[in-house]
Amino acid sequence: MAKVEKFALHVPRLEELSGVLQNGLKENFADVQVSVVECPDLTHDPFNFPVKGICGKPRIADVGGVPYLVPLVQKDKVYDLNSIAKQIELPGAFILGAGAVSSRILGVNAEFIPVAQAESEQKPAVNASYTAQINPADGGCLLEKYSNKYSDCEFGLLANLYASQGQPGKVIEVKANGRTGRHNFVTCMRQIIEKCYGDKPVGIGGTFVIQKGKAKIHIMPPEFSACPLNTDEEMNNWLHFFEMKAPLICQPVLISRDPGFDLRLEHTHCFSHHGEGGHYHNDTTPDSVQYLGYFLPAEVLFRIDRPKESHMVGRD
Repeated sequence: MAKVEKFALHVPRLEELSGVLQNGLKENFADVQVSVVECPDLTHDPFNFPVKGICGKPRIADVGGVPYLVPLVQKDKVYDLNSIAKQIELPGAFILGAGAVSSRILGVNAEFIPVAQAESEQKPAVNASYTAQINPADGGCLLEKYSNKYSDCEFGLLANLYASQGQPGKVIEVKANGRTGRHNFVTCMRQIIEKCYGDKPVGIGGTFVIQKGKAKIHIMPPEFSACPLNTDEEMNNWLHFFEMKAPLICQPVLISRDPGFDLRLEHTHCFSHHGEGGHYHNDTTPDSVQYLGYFLPAEVLFRIDRPKESHMVGRD
């Protein structure tokens, strides 16, 4: 079994965190409105999640890591969302986030956009996840619903996950339009929280929609690199970058600072209902972009199968 490490996070009151984000995001967006609201029913458009909300025992997990992908891939690093749910002490958890597919299942390398309710004693898993891969026909994006082809809950190499009981409840709603700063929406939030809470790590997860505009998104190539990728430049030359259009439904996982577990501080994947998705970098239309998100601070961090040999390449 993979080693599991556990760390209690700082959990600010929602009203307090809402105020912190409101004040901070005003420096990066022209129009900002942050408030505490009842989580909307996420079984409806555009989310179409298998559960109604993101509340109930919220936690984040950092599984594996980029060192299992580069410099050279370790294909034996395979994980399962049902097992992860048990390892994070929440069987039946609703899981959102960003990761890599299991190449032994798909036969290729690809982006994984987990949206799944893990199995419990009462009912089987509901895997509403997506994969985004390079389309062999035209080199574009091929976004597919995982359950259309596969019946498992496997993924590979790495993932950053937000898990909860999938219940309704109070969440932080963020509306941010017109980006005036240089950092992306997720980085802005993470840096604002770090500035406020300092050495008290705060973890955040949830979902947001890029309602208007376009975004820079990458998809990993289908073949793993045969040559070692030792720098960010080499990694970026290997990746395929696209400009994708709204609406994009994004699954962010972020932590304000690393309390010593070799964490990826932020990681966001997205899907859509028009065939586009992948790894979110930033919007490319700052003047017209519109973000709408629902977030919750996590109570606990779980670090699963931390790489023994690490590096900082490919953490963007």
